[in-house]
Amino acid sequence: MRGLKITERFKSIQVHALSSNSSETNGGNSNKGSEPICGNSSKTKPHNNLNRNRSIIPSWSKTKSSTNNNSALLFANLLPLHLPSTDTIEPSIEPHFKPINLVETLSEFYQRMEFCSQSNKAVMCVEQCSLLRGHGDQKILRRCLRTACQNAEDVLSKVVLSAWLRFERRDDELVGLCSMDCGGYVLECPKKNLEPGFRPCSVNDHCQCQQELNQETCTESVCESDEESDVLFCVGSEEISCVRCRIAALSDPFNAMLYGGFAESKMSKIDFSGNGICPKGMRAVEFYSRIKRLDLFCPMTVLELLSFANRFCCEEMSSACEAHLASIVVNVEDALVLIEYGLEERATLLVVACLQVFLRELPNSLYNPKVAKILCSSEAQERLANVGCASFLLYYFLSQVAMEESMVSKTTVMLLERMGECATERWQTALAFHQLGCVLLERKEYKEAQHCFEVAVQEGHVYSLAGVARTKYKQGQPYSAYKLISSLIFEYKPAGWMYQERALYNMGKEKSFDLDVATELDPSLSFPYKYRALAKVEEKQIKEGITELDKFIGFKLSPDCLELRAWLNVALEDYDSAMRDIRAMLTIEPNYITSHGKIKGEYLLQLLNRGVQQKSQADCWMQLYQQWSCVDDIGSLAIIHQMLENEPGKSLLEFRQSLLLLRLNCQKAAICSLRWARNHSSSMQERLIYEGWILYDTGYREEALARADRSIAIQRSFEAFFLKAYVLADTTLDPESSSYVIQLLKEALKCPSDGLRKGQALNNLGSIYVDCGKLELAKECYKSALAIRHTRAHQGLARVYHQKNQRKAAYDEMTRLIEKAESNASAYEKRSEYCDREMAKVDLDVATQLDPLRTYPYRYRAAVMMDEQKETEAVEELSKAIKFKPDMQMLHLRAAFYESMGDLSSALQDCQAALCLDPNHAGTLDLYRRIRKLNF
Repeated sequence: MRGLKITERFKSIQVHALSSNSSETNGGNSNKGSEPICGNSSKTKPHNNLNRNRSIIPSWSKTKSSTNNNSALLFANLLPLHLPSTDTIEPSIEPHFKPINLVETLSEFYQRMEFCSQSNKAVMCVEQCSLLRGHGDQKILRRCLRTACQNAEDVLSKVVLSAWLRFERRDDELVGLCSMDCGGYVLECPKKNLEPGFRPCSVNDHCQCQQELNQETCTESVCESDEESDVLFCVGSEEISCVRCRIAALSDPFNAMLYGGFAESKMSKIDFSGNGICPKGMRAVEFYSRIKRLDLFCPMTVLELLSFANRFCCEEMSSACEAHLASIVVNVEDALVLIEYGLEERATLLVVACLQVFLRELPNSLYNPKVAKILCSSEAQERLANVGCASFLLYYFLSQVAMEESMVSKTTVMLLERMGECATERWQTALAFHQLGCVLLERKEYKEAQHCFEVAVQEGHVYSLAGVARTKYKQGQPYSAYKLISSLIFEYKPAGWMYQERALYNMGKEKSFDLDVATELDPSLSFPYKYRALAKVEEKQIKEGITELDKFIGFKLSPDCLELRAWLNVALEDYDSAMRDIRAMLTIEPNYITSHGKIKGEYLLQLLNRGVQQKSQADCWMQLYQQWSCVDDIGSLAIIHQMLENEPGKSLLEFRQSLLLLRLNCQKAAICSLRWARNHSSSMQERLIYEGWILYDTGYREEALARADRSIAIQRSFEAFFLKAYVLADTTLDPESSSYVIQLLKEALKCPSDGLRKGQALNNLGSIYVDCGKLELAKECYKSALAIRHTRAHQGLARVYHQKNQRKAAYDEMTRLIEKAESNASAYEKRSEYCDREMAKVDLDVATQLDPLRTYPYRYRAAVMMDEQKETEAVEELSKAIKFKPDMQMLHLRAAFYESMGDLSSALQDCQAALCLDPNHAGTLDLYRRIRKLNF
């Protein structure tokens, strides 16, 4: 049912056609530079919707009228155009490598990784990164990239991987940092990247490049040679005095000319005109032949020397010129000039140095048409290939950046084409053509997309069959698409995405059945929930539709589900709830474009603002306390978004925003908020704190501690002490360390802060006291936290009671938390620890119903089944969850179950897959070694 209107009383209202006034856009990301990334894309560049669409804001909003009339007109303007239907929504094909059996694939990969040579390790780590990208864990992806960077041998790989790590952190968004600055670590130093060969170093090894540069500056002096010149080189009308033996030492051709059987060997004056060098250049050659230095010459002179060296086979001079020019490339403008010389002279190191500048400036450099010309076209790839710089890794990185910026741009298509051309292994070809198929599908180029998906299938990527089916469906072949997916379900172990895809080509009850099975097999898929919600709406059961979306949003915050729920709330004229969801949506994805790409989320927010009562900043603070105490993280997120609207650039609020996003498992958005907080900080002391959190969240623990210490040295503050205590506590603490962390938290509590943060500090302090066995002190901390409405302290207090063998009191304490924090899966999960087995099972079933992605309930139920000697059922319980969330702990437990059952090959496979996710997990390593001994 298309264009559905929810209530009869609005049937007669004529709606402004927003779509004719709103500019088409390319997706959820806006352009960042003066040139569009979309190139010749069929979709137009996004414009400022707020300015273009002011004329569509109804005149009633500018005059005083009744609230009811405002609501009715606001409803009429928003709902009929934007509320989608079951016919108009469909899931996207995931643009990632998606193995048909991830555990088996990871196991096979681990076996290859164990025995691969040093020269192949970097490529293997990149393959591992591609396998796990769909897993969604940013920490695992960063670890794979760092390991690849550690094992890279050639300069191009070092440059690409270093830039990739920088891009994943989005360092380009940090104000005051130059893209070519050394971040302080060897792995990511732009100067060290240009040094060829394997460098054995750890992730945290500090770079000494600045000290080395200072030492060179202090010791450099020009040492003139005492040798007398004995030959003149004439260039035009000028004569350059040279030392014959020094010129001869530059290359074999010069040696033969000056000391061999040529006439020049007898001459004291040699006419060197017509050899492509000017008098100034020849003087530079003479100087270099004696002093071996280039830093005293301007870049153009060094370029002339490079050309001269290549023409006369002066290998040492050529390498020196290349290295010098590479060391002075520091910005895009210089790189654009020097890369042309590098390509002409086949100076690989110089070309790589220029590419490094482009890569470290991503994504902004992609909007520069001159950079795009060098990187994107087939001719450009051939030129780069001539100097050994057209690698799969280079185009893989560029393609991922381009896809994040726009899935429909011509630039993205061209880069993916180059990626496919550079592929040398089957998985590389499969990935390149699958991603190209996804992009072409978004561009509605269905025939070309189908061909790409088919190539990916031929290379072993079975998931691309979903793309083949989708493109057939789009070309009017729904039955062919249905048969294709049905055969896939019959041939392989069923997966949620298979039934989800087949549901698109089904009708009626069969469609609903497929979607229900998809949810059962993989509850992390959002489309079935969205479809069921809209089906309820079409039956005029809007509240039931919202309830269906609530199920998904309760455990996975998805911008598209938040948007849909907002539209359903608009249909109910519940504008406050709609505003909450739109604000949360924009917090996760600030440039979000609403359904069908009609208007920006920010503009929708402005329209909705006219239907709700405005709040002052004081009102917002009060509401934030209320939402926080109710453990309503989405509501808290929306309030902070409104507060930032009232006070843009308030670093304190942006920091709070990041904490909430981390709690909601929105890692990328959380780091983004931290960057904003850092950029908007009003003092160095505050800035150091936010930098410390960024470093901690990206794996640099020692640097985070150093930032905390520097901040405390400037000014003692709650956040600086809290940061230091938190980082130190994130390890196994001995008694001495625990005492130090306790002291730090006490110091934090002495400093000014608000109740929200002090409640967290008291909660953390209580946790440390419990670990140290100081239960009364812990109890006091938790009660103090509860007194200032830190509701989560109920959980800590329950732990204290449990430690005192007061299980009933612990259970009751968790019940209080459940009453205050409605639908909180973690609360049910924790309460299960304080009751008997049957009651625990009930709580854990509720926890799984509320959040099927939590792994503890599956592990507990499986362990109970093993105790009851139901081995097959125990393995099935774990396998059910591993299918959609291959968690390291579940794989480890299933491996242990298999070992006890005598199925050593399955146990070995699970261990290997688990070690792909965490190669340093001690328990899994021990189990793996034990099983290998038994198996072999």
